[in-house]
Amino acid sequence: MKHPFHLAFPVSNLEMARSFYLGVLGCTEGRSSDTWVDFNFYGHQVVAHLSRETRNTIYNPVDGRQVPVPHFGVVLEWEEWHRLAERLRIHKVTFVTEPYIRFKGQIGEQATLFILDPDGNALEFKSFKDQSLLFAR
Repeated sequence: MKHPFHLAFPVSNLEMARSFYLGVLGCTEGRSSDTWVDFNFYGHQVVAHLSRETRNTIYNPVDGRQVPVPHFGVVLEWEEWHRLAERLRIHKVTFVTEPYIRFKGQIGEQATLFILDPDGNALEFKSFKDQSLLFAR
């Protein structure tokens, strides 16, 4: 990975965040303290910071569905995305947007799903049928 990103986000309980990011999503843990924990989020560093602030999520319409804003996520390989979608179903994660295929048979065909972590942080997981079309117009 040429340029992994770094993202920090608020959580109300570090153990609850660990349970979700490690147990449900399958991330691994990096450094931590009493107030934050690093997770390896598919090769990217995401940091859960203990905070009393709550996240106010708004939604924008996309393809007739309501997409949570703000959100963060990752673009996975096609088969990896399907394995994750099944893993989330096994863990009985509630989907904000059920897994589905957008632009089927068109340029930019992609699989996408949205979930919320236990603190309401919105995550999107997507995959492109043809990864070379990630930024196609």
